Parts: sequence; C-alpha cells; structure tokens
Amino acid sequence: MDWEIVIGLETHAQLSTESKIFSRSSTCFGAQPNTQANAVDMALPGSLPAMNRGAVERAIQFGLAVGARVAERSVFARKNYFYPDLPKNYQISQFELPIVVGGQLSFFVGETEHTINLTRAHLEEDAGKSLHEHYTGPHGESSSGIDLNRAGTPLLEIVTEPEMRSAAEAVAYARTLHGLVVWLGICDGNMQEGSFRCDANVSVRPRGQAEFGTRCEIKNLNSFRFLERAIQYEVRRQIELIEDGGKVVQETRLYDPDRDETRSMRTKEDSDDYRYFPDPDLPPLVVSSDWIDAVRATMPELPAAKRARFEADLSLSPYDAAQLTLHRAMADYFEATAAALPADQAKQAANWVLGELSAALNRDDLEIAQSPVSPAQLAALIHRILDGTISNKIARDVFAAMWTGESGGAADAIIESRGLRQISDTGAIEAMIVSVLADNPATVAQYHEGKQKAFNSLVGQVMKAAKGKANPQQVNTLLKQMLDA
Repeated sequence: MDWEIVIGLETHAQLSTESKIFSRSSTCFGAQPNTQANAVDMALPGSLPAMNRGAVERAIQFGLAVGARVAERSVFARKNYFYPDLPKNYQISQFELPIVVGGQLSFFVGETEHTINLTRAHLEEDAGKSLHEHYTGPHGESSSGIDLNRAGTPLLEIVTEPEMRSAAEAVAYARTLHGLVVWLGICDGNMQEGSFRCDANVSVRPRGQAEFGTRCEIKNLNSFRFLERAIQYEVRRQIELIEDGGKVVQETRLYDPDRDETRSMRTKEDSDDYRYFPDPDLPPLVVSSDWIDAVRATMPELPAAKRARFEADLSLSPYDAAQLTLHRAMADYFEATAAALPADQAKQAANWVLGELSAALNRDDLEIAQSPVSPAQLAALIHRILDGTISNKIARDVFAAMWTGESGGAADAIIESRGLRQISDTGAIEAMIVSVLADNPATVAQYHEGKQKAFNSLVGQVMKAAKGKANPQQVNTLLKQMLDA
C-alpha cells in the first residue's frame, strides 16, 4: 500500500527574559539545583503569579514576524496534571484564547519552497526537572531528585497544522523556525540546554484518504538529527504495525538515540483530560494596538524582507537568498562581504559564503561569529579571482591557508609567499599547449573525431603542466584555436 506521512510539530522556545514568566527568579542556566526557585515557583501557600511584560513582548514579536494575528485579549488557563516536578499540580498555559493566532512560515527543502500554516503560539510556564542519576534513598536504594530551577521559565509554544509530509520537511521547518526566533532575539536557540525543543505528532494514512490516522507524539527532541531519525523510525513502526494487522495506539513516545528507536512513555491524553479552566489568579492579558506598534518599531529587518531585498537588489536566486537568511549572523556576514565587492558580484559572495565558508564552519563545528576569516578577508580573496590573479581552484587553496591563519589570513600575502599568481601570459600558455599537443597525438586525433572528452583531457594536461596556475579561460580559448587551426 502507498502510505502518506502526516506530521505536525509543537515547538517550545524558551524566551530570553532574565526572570521567569510569573516570578522574579532568574532564568540563568546551570545553577545549583533549587537555587533559582522562589515561593511562586515552588507554589507555596499564599504566593501569587505576576505576568512578565518582557515575555509578552517577545510573543508579540513572533506573531508579527509570521504574519499572525496578535490577540487583543488572551487568557491564561490551568492545565491540570500530576507530575513530581510540577509543584502546583497544574501548569499555567493558554488554551482557548492564545496570544498568537495563525501565521505562516516558508522554507526550502532542497530547491523546492514549502509554506506551513501555524495554528497558534501561546505563552506558558515550564515545569521543573526530575533528576534520576546519583541519588539514593535513606536505605541506599535508587531514588530521584527534583530541581525546580526550571519551573516557571517562560516558554512560547508554537503549533503547526498537520501539513508536513516527510521527515526532511519537518527538519527544514524546524531549522527555519529556530533561525527566526534567534534572529528576533526572543530565544537563544541553545538546543543542548533545552531552549528549543520539538514534539512531533506523527501518523500515517493510505494515500488519497482524507481521514487522518492515529497519531503518536514524540516528546522533547532537542536536535535536528534526532528529530529526523525519530520521525523516520516512527513512520516505519506505524506502517509495519498496520500492515501486520495491528493497530496504532494514540500515545506519547520518547526517542532513544542510542537504540535509534521510539518507545512508549504513556497513553496520550486529550485536551479534556487536562480539565482546562481560566486561572483565577491571572486576569485576561490585554494587548493594545499601541503596544503592538511599539513592539513592531523595535524589530529588526525580518528574514522574509531581507530575502526579498537580496533577490531584487542583488539578483540572487530565491534558494540562495533563503539559505543566506536562515540565520541573522549569516546574512550579516554575507552583506558585509558583498558590500566590499563590485555591485554585480554579489553572486560570487553568496557562492563562497554558502560553499567554502559554510563547509569549513560545519567541519570545525563553529558558529559564523567564530569564523577565522572575516568578511573583509573573504572579499579580498574574491577580488583576486575577479582580477585574474588566481583561479577559483587556487582560491580554494588560499582560503584553506587563510582559515589556518597563515600570513595573518591575508590573501595577497599567501598568494605571494606561495607563488600562486595565475599565468596569463599568452606566449607562455601557447608554449605549454604546443608541448601537450605534441605529447598526445592520439588524444588530438580523438578531438578531431568529435569527442569532447578528448578536449577536456587536453585542458587537464595543460593545467597540469602549468601546475594549476594557468588562466583556465585562456587555456580553453587558445587550445581550441590551435586545435581548429
């Protein structure tokens, strides 16, 4: 049977406030357990929550960035369930009336653009954390500890419609969303610290069937690689289960990266099971149009606007513009590089930023802010390609030397010290061609028989004789002239 995959994502982005959503406790990561939890976070009797204005403004920013409706009136609700690290036995969240409604996010899978509709984005508090290692009870038995430092940390939960149809599409969406919240400065995006976590709702159905299959939710995926692998495994599991005559059970599952599998955690609850009702301690959140306008005025140029500008003003392809605007630091680096080049050479800057630079950053696991090659240095290297001093092939060798800090990372100094200047002297190139033609009569004969591979072989022989320093365009032109003469 031909199966269709149906995926929706729920993403928790930890907001970049210095204090928690309903208390003054710090949100700083890595403190000793229970040193950043006050009476409100611990739900001590008589303590009352107070809304963090900064968290609201970050939610407004996100809503504006995705073209959503920012609700003039939203309501906080109590989501009731018991878990040891949930001190109140309920989580303060938003249910029927969230602060952000709708919106869209566009992204590329390969060179194909996709647009996913967002259902909502709502504010809520995080729970604490259960610690299961290195704890023992009074009789030496294995035990668990509770750390409430994270309890009350502000989250923005962003929910999509179930419109994704592959693991690759889900990962591309998650990467784009991650880039956006970091771009806006509303989340630091640190997945290792849990600042950006995805829950994937996955189901399968026979292709062409309108009704959705039974979904399973895979919780707390904190890397893009794990997100992709978890979805791929879960899809295989559900299809094999159905084809073997079984039935998918709606449940919450965890992904085990060591075994590369998902496993059952608990039966999946429906919203009715949480007994949502408006929190009596928090009045409705009212966001005026003046407040929205004030937040809008503080926002940076958005990725979509920058992408459109790159296409219109710099003649970049939609794909290149989208890749360069995935991350704000990448866009800034590219713009600085392109600004140091002739106006019509932005494509060269894009090729180098998306090519050699990105490959080196990935290889060395560096952020672009840590790049040992600055935009000015990269632009200087590209200038030497444009003026014919070096070829693209030699430029890659120069870039590698710049990356290691040779000659202070200066392209000109490396070119001179290594003697890499391109040979552009017509007489010298013609002499090399004459020698190559004399040494390869069989290949010359194949060329005259119409075999293009023979020409490419002769070009390679000339470049080898020139030790890669001959101007490739001149070699091609002169070789063709001499062969056809």
